[in-house]
Amino acid sequence: MTTMTDSSVREFKMPDVGEGLTEAEILKWYVQPGDTVTDGQVVCEVETAKAAVELPIPYDGVVRELHFPEGTTVDVGTSIIAVAVGDGAAAAAEPVQEAVADTPATAEAEEPKPEGRQPVLVGYGVSTSSTRRRPRKGAQAPAAAQEASAAIQAEMNGHGPAAPAAPASPAAPVTGDRPLAKPPVRKLAKDLGVDLATVVPSGPDGIITREDVHAAAAEPATPEPQAAPAAVAPAPSPTAAPASYDTTRETRVPVKGVRKATAAAMVGSAFTAPHVTEFVTVDVTRTMKLVEELKQDKEYAGLRVNPLLLIAKALLVAIKRNPDINASWDEAAQEIVVKHYVNLGIAAATPRGLIVPNIKDAHAKTLPQLAGSLGELVSTAREGKTSPAAMQGGTVTITNVGVFGVDTGTPILNPGESAILAVGAIKLQPWVHKGKVKPRQVTTLALSFDHRLVDGELGSKVLADVAAVLEQPKRLISWA
Repeated sequence: MTTMTDSSVREFKMPDVGEGLTEAEILKWYVQPGDTVTDGQVVCEVETAKAAVELPIPYDGVVRELHFPEGTTVDVGTSIIAVAVGDGAAAAAEPVQEAVADTPATAEAEEPKPEGRQPVLVGYGVSTSSTRRRPRKGAQAPAAAQEASAAIQAEMNGHGPAAPAAPASPAAPVTGDRPLAKPPVRKLAKDLGVDLATVVPSGPDGIITREDVHAAAAEPATPEPQAAPAAVAPAPSPTAAPASYDTTRETRVPVKGVRKATAAAMVGSAFTAPHVTEFVTVDVTRTMKLVEELKQDKEYAGLRVNPLLLIAKALLVAIKRNPDINASWDEAAQEIVVKHYVNLGIAAATPRGLIVPNIKDAHAKTLPQLAGSLGELVSTAREGKTSPAAMQGGTVTITNVGVFGVDTGTPILNPGESAILAVGAIKLQPWVHKGKVKPRQVTTLALSFDHRLVDGELGSKVLADVAAVLEQPKRLISWA
C-alpha cells in the first residue's frame, strides 16, 4: 500500500463501528479503482468481532486505490481506500481506469506498453503499511531469511505463505515481491487456487494472462523438493501439530470475527461468573392455544407470533416481580448494579456464528410491540445486518434450543449479564392433568444465573414465575 500525499486525494480510514473494536475484516468491496462514488455510498462490507457492517464513503470523488484485498483484517484507523476529490478526481480517473477497466472478456486486449510509465496495478508493489494483519493461512518457517521475507509479504498480500522456489522451474517476473497480473487475472487465480508466483507468464513484459492461469490450473501439482530422499516419512507425534495435513480428511477454519469474539466471551464468562443452572418441566398446552388465537387476531396481523413471544413476555413479567435478577457484577467497584430497564437478548444462530442482539427497553413494550421487535430482530440477524449497537447493553437473554429438537441445556451467561433462560423443544407427552393422564404440550426450561449476585431462592422464584405464566397464560393480565 502506498501512502497518498496529494492534497486532492482523501484517505478513508477503517472506523470503529462499535465500542472498543480494534480491527475488522474486509468481506467485500462494492467499488473498484476508477469508479465514481458519492457521499454516503456504501463502498465495502466489513466484519467486526460483533457483526457485519456496511461502510459508506463520506465524500464525492473517484476511487483511486483499494489498499487491501477482500479477506484482509485491518486495524481501526488504517486507511483502506484512497479517493480523488475535487479537481483531482478527473485527473485520477484516467490513469486508474487504465489499470482496472479490463473486464474478463477484454482483460488481455490491452497490454501495458513497454516504453514509458506503466499503469499501476491494484495491489502492485511492496506494501509500506505498518498495519499488522492476521494471516489467512498457517505460516511456515522458511530456513533462509530471504524466504521468510517473501513468505511474510505473501501473507500480508492475502495469498498465504509463499511456496519455496524450485531452482529449475521458471518463475514469473515480480516487482515488489508480487507477480505482474491484472485484477481480473488475480481473481481468476484466486478462484482456481493457483499461486501466481508459480505461473510462467506469456504476456508482454512478464504479465501473467488468463491463459497462463488456466494452463497452470490444468497442470498436475509438482511435489516440493525434499532436502534429502526418504523412503518413508516419520509418523507425526500425537501431541504435535502437523506441518501439513490431508485436506480430504480434515478442514481447518480460521477462528476470527464473530466466532473468535464468541469464543473469548464464553471462556471469560464460564471462568469468571460462578454458574448455577436450575430446570423445570412445564405444561404449555394453554400457551400453545393462546399462540393460535393471537395469530387470528387482527391486532397481530403481519407480526411474528410464536411460543417465543409468550416466553419472552413471561420472562419480563418474572423480572418485574423479581427485579434483583436483572443486575450485573461490577468487579472493579465491588458493587451489584441493579438495572431498572430490561434489554432482552435473543440468541440467534447465523452463518457467521452465534450473535445475541437485544430488544432495547423490552420491559416497556406491549405484547404487539414486543412481537414486532422480535420479528425485526430475527429478520435482521438472518440477513447478517445486525449492527454492533444492537448487541451491546443486554441485561438478560433467552436462547431457544428447542428449535433444534433439543430438550434443554445449560446455557453460559453472556458477559455482564446475570441470567439466561434456555427453552427446550415443545413436545406432546403424557401428563397428569386434572387427575388423569392425558397428552399435553410439555417443555423444559433451564435458567443459568450468576451465583455471586443471584442466590438459589431468587433464581428459583424467577424460573417458577416463568413456568407459572406459561402454564396459565392468563396470569399475564394480572401480573403484568
